[in-house]
Amino acid sequence: MVGLTGLDWGVVGFYFLIMVGIVWWSSREQNSTEDYFLAGRNVGWFAIGASLFASNIGSEHIVGLAGSGANTGMAMAHWELHAWIMVMLGWVFVPFYYRSGVYTMPEFLEKRFNATARAILSAISLLAYVLTKVSVTIYAGALVFQVLLPDTFGSPENAFWVGAFSTVILTGFYTIFGGMRAVLYTDAMQAFILLGGAIFITYFGLSQLGGYSELKAIIGQDADKFALWRPLSDPEFPWLGVMIASPIIGIWYWCTDQYIVQRTLSARNMATARRGALFGGFMKVWPVLIFLVPGMIGYALHQKGVIQIPLDASGEIMGDQVFPTMVANLLPTGLRGLVVGGLLAALMSSLSSLFNSCASLFTIDFYEKFRPGRSQKEYVRVGRYATAVVVGLGMLWIPVMKLVASGGLYQYLQSVQGYLAPPITAVFLLGLFWQRINSQGAVAGMAFGFLIGLSKLTIQTFFGADKISSSPILAFIGDYSFLYASGWLFLISLITIISISLLTPPPRADQIDGLTYASITKDGGKLHEDVTWFDISLTIVVLGLVLGMYLFFSFWI
Repeated sequence: MVGLTGLDWGVVGFYFLIMVGIVWWSSREQNSTEDYFLAGRNVGWFAIGASLFASNIGSEHIVGLAGSGANTGMAMAHWELHAWIMVMLGWVFVPFYYRSGVYTMPEFLEKRFNATARAILSAISLLAYVLTKVSVTIYAGALVFQVLLPDTFGSPENAFWVGAFSTVILTGFYTIFGGMRAVLYTDAMQAFILLGGAIFITYFGLSQLGGYSELKAIIGQDADKFALWRPLSDPEFPWLGVMIASPIIGIWYWCTDQYIVQRTLSARNMATARRGALFGGFMKVWPVLIFLVPGMIGYALHQKGVIQIPLDASGEIMGDQVFPTMVANLLPTGLRGLVVGGLLAALMSSLSSLFNSCASLFTIDFYEKFRPGRSQKEYVRVGRYATAVVVGLGMLWIPVMKLVASGGLYQYLQSVQGYLAPPITAVFLLGLFWQRINSQGAVAGMAFGFLIGLSKLTIQTFFGADKISSSPILAFIGDYSFLYASGWLFLISLITIISISLLTPPPRADQIDGLTYASITKDGGKLHEDVTWFDISLTIVVLGLVLGMYLFFSFWI
């Protein structure tokens, strides 16, 4: 395995110099919460779309998707073809958020329902961010250091810890001082580094393999394992479960999660926010080709003996080693440094977005709530303190991550999303499109849905065929597919919200004015303004690309 050369380190160093320049420029004007958390609401659509993409594609995403491509082929492609849901973000959700003038998604829920709904969503979001997104992103980034730079810092173990702590500290530094503007503009740069690095991996991988026909021949030998659509008997990705759970999780993540939606709220106007979401959807189409397919190329190269990917105890390829192994063995000097820079970019863009979202949630939804009327500078200062606390918690969580990650944490976290998303998705969809839904129904649906989801997650952790199986009922619940469980949880949340709302008084007209579809469109009102042919054309292109990829990969092997 080849290490980094002086030229590679020079490329990485140049990348960091650019980052420092952007942070310095961004930190000059951070005097209000609007400046710090939403970049003064003056960001263009290009930067918003690139930031949406870069925030989604973290180091764990690259490492995990390549591993999924090598181990399960196209099974995870359904989650990566959520560009059509980003079209929903732009055309369906953004108008409500932008009109309301909110900073956070919990703040929107308070406007539509009440403070209790806001507090529930804020608390769950903060807890989930610290214990899942921060930790898994840090761990995956550190693992890349361990594989690519095993001897640079004395040992692979040292490389892991240097990678983990240095990236967290550097990312925390530029997020604290640069605010949302630094996050957005560094993300815009990082998005194209990510794309470029992955494209080079794909090109050199196919060249070493012998071309696309050779990839199809090797993958075709085990077509069932790599197929996009799996039979209902498939224990991990039955097609019906995928079709149920994937949209539920996608709408939660892309249309209601503070981590993502905050970028669109930074736009200079609603038309820019919509266009940014659509451009983000255009960029979201490509991860299937640039991260999943390279994973399958890595599998084929391993089968052909061109590269050697480490195996686990059962003789299966270790998925999280596929991408770094390809980087180390396939790329020439200089390009290797570019791709390492891309991996660092992925890690840092996800963490910076996460840190800023956490600071926004804490400052706007908790601190300002309990200490209203303070100066804008004090709120910005508290936001910086909150970011520093999240950085510290992420660092403290690293040792725990190292202990538990070997148990299949990436797959485990995918199921966590399946239990977190349904009640939130249900509340937002019903709240926007049915005026009769009231605060009592929303609170009951979220609270009950979270309780059931956490119960399933707890049982799944301890009970099952390969765990505690003394109780057949608990073992059955523990092993029950998270895909189907997400669907049942969504249905239960819907029933709870609707039932409680119909049994209690409806909301007053002034409570929902401008916050539901019917209240905006009454008397000839329009949901959208300044719609151009560019918006319509971009929408058609995104939906066409998603449909084209579904058709191609349904029959490609």
